[in-house]
Amino acid sequence: MALKKQFVKTKPVCKVTFSIDAKDASAAAVVGDFNNWNAQEGTLSKLKNGTFKATYDLVKDAIYEFKYVIDGTYVNEPEADSYKWNDFAGSENSVLVV
Repeated sequence: MALKKQFVKTKPVCKVTFSIDAKDASAAAVVGDFNNWNAQEGTLSKLKNGTFKATYDLVKDAIYEFKYVIDGTYVNEPEADSYKWNDFAGSENSVLVV
């Protein structure tokens, strides 16, 4: 699993690449504040090596909570900037600071 941030100098956005190694999974998505926790909007593409990956433009100077959904199971990003407890889910969410 990995997060890659690439700040765009000419726009107030950061290109964030989400990638997760899930060789045995049939589907993966990233859900969070930036896409209303909608798995269909956060679909990740599966690469030949079994990694799921996608890049999204997120507004800079913001903090986002997110999780991966791998075959219906919610998973945190081990390389997240931090974690925040979510009472609704009864678990921690990954936190991304851009």
